[in-house]
Amino acid sequence: MTPSEIHIICKKYNIKNYTINDDMSISVTGDVSLSHKNKNLKSIPIKFKEVSGYFNCDNNQLTSLRGCPETVGGDFYCNNNQLTSLKYCPETVGGGFSCYDNQLTNFDGLPEFFEQSISIFGNPVFEIYKLFERDPRCIYWIREFDVIMDMTVVRYRLEEVYHTLGMDIPNNITLKEYILT
Repeated sequence: MTPSEIHIICKKYNIKNYTINDDMSISVTGDVSLSHKNKNLKSIPIKFKEVSGYFNCDNNQLTSLRGCPETVGGDFYCNNNQLTSLKYCPETVGGGFSCYDNQLTNFDGLPEFFEQSISIFGNPVFEIYKLFERDPRCIYWIREFDVIMDMTVVRYRLEEVYHTLGMDIPNNITLKEYILT
């Protein structure tokens, strides 16, 4: 992508106060809203490096977060898309992280030590998150112990997460979206 193509895209999507980096990504001082921009928007149209404010790409048809900023100073929103993975999501988010109503079945793609509040309802994986009273510390351990394998949850690994977090294991764990083995 050339600088002139980047300027055209930024103008089209009303992105202001940006700097074009050597790798042709952009850094933005302020907010970026790609929300409701195009019913057919299936990908982020430009590569972002950092955004000092919020970054909103909700209510589109995104199938990937490729192009999202590495760092977001404020809130990050990718709700109501067609995402099946959080791969390419920001490494750092200064505010809230919201990705509800997608098709997420696991926490893959989140930064390794992601320990902030995440709004993930409306996704199959929310069912697992709720088991831990929405404690974001569970995300690391669920991945570390390989609790979720496709649409199967391994019970003894799930119980290891409870032990590691010092939480009581519920008597009756029932899952609607996953097979518990």
